[in-house]
Amino acid sequence: MIEISRIGMDTSKQLFQLHGVDASERPVLRKKLRRRDMVTFFKGLAPTVIAIEACGASHHWARLLESFGHEVRLIAPQYVKPYVKRGKNDAADAEALCEAMSRPTMRFVPVKSAEQQAALMLVGVRDRLVRNRTQISNAIRGHAAEFGLTAAKGLSHVTDLLDRIAADETLPELARELFALERVELERLQSDIEEVEVRLMAWHRANECSRRLAEIPAVGPIGASLLMMKAPSPELFKSGRDFAAWIGLTPKDHSTAGKVRLGVITRAGDPDLRRTLVTGATSLIQQIRAGRSKHVSPWLLDMLKRKPPKLVAIALANRIARIAWKMMMTGEHYSKPAASAMMAAA
Repeated sequence: MIEISRIGMDTSKQLFQLHGVDASERPVLRKKLRRRDMVTFFKGLAPTVIAIEACGASHHWARLLESFGHEVRLIAPQYVKPYVKRGKNDAADAEALCEAMSRPTMRFVPVKSAEQQAALMLVGVRDRLVRNRTQISNAIRGHAAEFGLTAAKGLSHVTDLLDRIAADETLPELARELFALERVELERLQSDIEEVEVRLMAWHRANECSRRLAEIPAVGPIGASLLMMKAPSPELFKSGRDFAAWIGLTPKDHSTAGKVRLGVITRAGDPDLRRTLVTGATSLIQQIRAGRSKHVSPWLLDMLKRKPPKLVAIALANRIARIAWKMMMTGEHYSKPAASAMMAAA
């Protein structure tokens, strides 16, 4: 009987391409299976190591295969692409996965549990609802402007605008009826957002580390929850800089021949987490410039004097990520003097 040392599996909705090698690196398995046959195949296969590209449903398949006794390793797509020899098809992708998994320096994505993915749904659902609310409020403003009606910035002013529209009898009846429909949709979205945020806050309060991370200025409950839900174990990173680089807050490196050439930030990692940290940093900088914040460090004030605010927000988000990694590693609470010293040293 042929012993398979590792298998690369390219996944899709219904078709799964397998590529396996034995201990001497000879290909011994090239097979395409349908969804049902794939499950039956791995149930009867002796425990082995399986590589899957970290994409949609990959964590589900990883948990299922691990329940059969196999060891599953998830690999980010950008780390698999260099091993595709030529062309783009399922067989080449499966072979590339099998090869990439064998590299001693390869980085793998930790498999998420069903509970972790359920918690991530809270963030995803809230983000979608907030986008929809912004979309409908902008639509209301746009339609109202066609009738010469405007409102100040802010969601609360949209409600005032709708009140004025409902009371304005000079508007056509059809327009007022349509604005009333949009108001119902806006109120429903607001109600749904509040319900999801109640559940998100309950999750945040039940997590001790998330409560500590919320003590960091510009993070708050949403940012702390995202850090806990989306970031892998802090032990996987050698330093806070590695953690910030994983989020995508470090500059691209184009150095060659001893010449250091740094570009814009990489924007690697999770975009929602990075956007939340940068938004929080931007909000803190706005408060500092308006003289409303008590969290002012000499490093930040010096940066604001020399650099544009947007660049400073990225730098501050980088520092926040490093502080968050340190707190997750040590279990410490936020300390302003210690954080300021860390910023100055960085």
